[in-house]
Amino acid sequence: MLLGFVILYLVVSIGLGVYAATRVHNAKDYIAAGRSLPLYMVMAMVFATWFGAETVLGIPATFLEEDLGGLISDPFGASLCLVLFGLFFARKLYRMNLLTIGDFYRQRYDRKVEVVTGIAIALSYLGWVSAQITALGLVFNVLSEGQITQAQGILIGAAVVLMYTLYGGMWSVAITTFFQMIIIVLGLFYIAWLVSDMTGGVAPVIEHAAQNNKFHFWPEMNAVAMVAFISGLLTMGFGSIPQQDVFQRANSSKNENVAVWGTVLGGVAYFLFAAVPLFLAYSANLIDPAMTGQLLTDDSQKILPNLVTGHMPLVAQVIFYGALLAVIMSTASGTLLAPSVTLSENVIKDFITRRRHLPDEKLLVLTRWVVGGFAVLVTLYALWALNKETGIHKMVENAYKVTLVIAFVPLVAGLYWKRATTQGAYLAILFGLAGWLPLEFFAPENEVPPQFVGFLLSLVGMVIGSLTSRPPHAAKMASS
Repeated sequence: MLLGFVILYLVVSIGLGVYAATRVHNAKDYIAAGRSLPLYMVMAMVFATWFGAETVLGIPATFLEEDLGGLISDPFGASLCLVLFGLFFARKLYRMNLLTIGDFYRQRYDRKVEVVTGIAIALSYLGWVSAQITALGLVFNVLSEGQITQAQGILIGAAVVLMYTLYGGMWSVAITTFFQMIIIVLGLFYIAWLVSDMTGGVAPVIEHAAQNNKFHFWPEMNAVAMVAFISGLLTMGFGSIPQQDVFQRANSSKNENVAVWGTVLGGVAYFLFAAVPLFLAYSANLIDPAMTGQLLTDDSQKILPNLVTGHMPLVAQVIFYGALLAVIMSTASGTLLAPSVTLSENVIKDFITRRRHLPDEKLLVLTRWVVGGFAVLVTLYALWALNKETGIHKMVENAYKVTLVIAFVPLVAGLYWKRATTQGAYLAILFGLAGWLPLEFFAPENEVPPQFVGFLLSLVGMVIGSLTSRPPHAAKMASS
């Protein structure tokens, strides 16, 4: 019966996505929802897209295994990203009337920078989207009591998300995530209310966590620990700023004020509401310590699903899994669309058209083909990561290393430093890669995280390259 309700929910989501497709008439509708969305819908999209599988399953698992400091990248870094983007990037980028974040790199620098950053941005989504598909596989596995393997569940989940994202694009994402945000908030608050009855309230859970040093946050006062802590914050806090998904939500707003405050308020809501899954998962220590201890050894990501299925009535189970599926699919659809749009618009299109303009309807067809292709790639990556036993939180955390070392510095310098040049962007990318990749492959557990080294060298490259070449206005005067 529970599986039947879940299937019904999936059918409703697909139906909403198909309905949204009727609003798509051109590539701008598909990619940016016609730049017409109001504040409440932009805020809902930002919140629901970021409130993904890692927030409900991955972050609580990390908290149970480590402590609050283990969550520095997410939700702390993730929330920082959204607030910073809203305050310092949304307005400037909205005024440029871009279709994708990759268009900025072409306008500010050149085609080569656009292609390299576009590929880096798209690659960064492999881990994030795969984490959502992996979580769908886990849900199907738990609901079927093992009759559906997690690998089979991954295939089913990928197919469902692809079905309602493929045709509706950003309109599908907007309409389904608004519906899903309502399910997420009401569902998880209801489950939290039931759990608090079982634990004797919220206070006993907090006291138990405090007694076990779970609220330890700050690192040890030594250079290595501090650098690792800061690197964890910056990997998501800065690395996820030059991303198509957050740009796409701001860019879909009906005006620049909505772009700013929809992103900021969505980020604040995400940070505050991320505490709910932490409370739910940690409550398992008080409700069923034997189950919690066993799953901490086997797979801590299953603690919350097993708590619900083992200790709550059917109605609560239906609501929880409805909310969980809403969480996963709202993130999966948005993060599947974002890299596909970046690849089609900023990488593939010019190779196909050469010097010809690609008609709007053909760009729309191309983008849909890329969405399908990227869905296949994500599914294969999820199956590979499953065999490697990579956790959902870790998959998301790893996703932003590449954009931190390649795309972040050229974006900030391009917006805020008039002296930044194309040569500066070249060296920022080159230095960032040269500092990060060798360490990532040969010394990933280095005392100074590889992506932090890459980020610092990217800064150096931008400064050296820009100061040793003509500023943009001087180059334009010379060519004219």
